[in-house]
Amino acid sequence: MTSTSNSETNNGDPLTYPLVNKDSRYCWVCFATDEDDLEASWVQPCNCRGTTKWVHQSCIQRWVDEKQKGSNTGKVACPQCQTEYIIVYPNMGLLIIILDTVDNFIYKGCPFLAAGIVVGAVYWCAVTYGAITVMQVVGQKEGLAVMEQSDPLLLLIGLPAIPIALIVGKLIRWEDAVLNFMRKYLVRIPLIKHLLPFRLDVVPNVTQTDSDIPPLSDPVSATRVLCGALLMPTVANIFGKFFFDTVKSNFHRTVLGGLAFIGIKGCLKIYHKQQQYIRQCQRKILDYTAANISTFVHGSDPRH
Repeated sequence: MTSTSNSETNNGDPLTYPLVNKDSRYCWVCFATDEDDLEASWVQPCNCRGTTKWVHQSCIQRWVDEKQKGSNTGKVACPQCQTEYIIVYPNMGLLIIILDTVDNFIYKGCPFLAAGIVVGAVYWCAVTYGAITVMQVVGQKEGLAVMEQSDPLLLLIGLPAIPIALIVGKLIRWEDAVLNFMRKYLVRIPLIKHLLPFRLDVVPNVTQTDSDIPPLSDPVSATRVLCGALLMPTVANIFGKFFFDTVKSNFHRTVLGGLAFIGIKGCLKIYHKQQQYIRQCQRKILDYTAANISTFVHGSDPRH
C-alpha cells in the first residue's frame, strides 16, 4: 500500500515525494528510507505527521548547525509546523559554562562596542576639525590663545558643534525662498523682468498652468552637503584674502569672505534655477517622424 507525502521540503519549496510504504520511515532532509541506511539513527523532533514526521539524527544535526550559525544558544524550529526543537547539550562542567557565557556576552556586546568606537572617532574628528576651523578663521596664534583660555568642557562641546552647525546651515535652501519671493512680487520691475522672466506668459507659445512649473528644490546629495559644509571655512578664508585683503582682522576678513562667497554663489544659483525653469517651460515633444529622427536623434539635417 502506498501513500503520497506532503508537498513541502526542508526549505519550503514545493516537491512531490516518491511513493513509499506507509510503515517505513522517510527522512525529509536527505529523502532516504529505512532500507537505504539500516544503521541510521532516527528522531521525531516536532509535531509533523506523515512523511515529514521522521528525520535522521545526523541530518537534523546539520540542519540545526546551519540555522544556529555557530551559536549554541540559538533556537531552531521546524520549517513545517514551527515547533521549536528540544535541543539538549551534555554537561561539560562549570568552566565550559563560564566560557560559553563570556563568549556569548562578547558576541552580543561587540556590535555596541564597535558603534561606540565609530561614534567616538567621529566625535574626535569633529573636535579636531573645530579646532582647525577656529585657528583658520581667527588666526593661528589668536585661535590657540582663545582655546587655551577657554574652559575645557566648553571646548569639548563647542568645537564639535562647529561642523554640525556648518552642515545644518548648508541644508538651509535660502535661494529657493528668495527666488520664490522674486517670482511673486518683483515680476513688475523692468530690470529683473528682463534678466529673469518669471511668468509663463512671457515665454512664447506656453500653455502650462502653475501646477506644471518645475519644482525649485534640487534633490539633496549627502556627499555634496557634507563636502560643501566642511570646505566652507577654507573657501571663506580664500575669498576673504582675495577680496578683503585690506581688512587687518583675520576673523573679520574670513567672515566677509564667507558672506561674499554665499552671496555670489546664491545669485548664480538663483539665475541657474530660473534658466532651468525657462528651459523646462519651453520644451516640447515632437512627432516621431523620419525628419525629426534624422535631425534630433542622429544629428543630421534631413535636407542634405
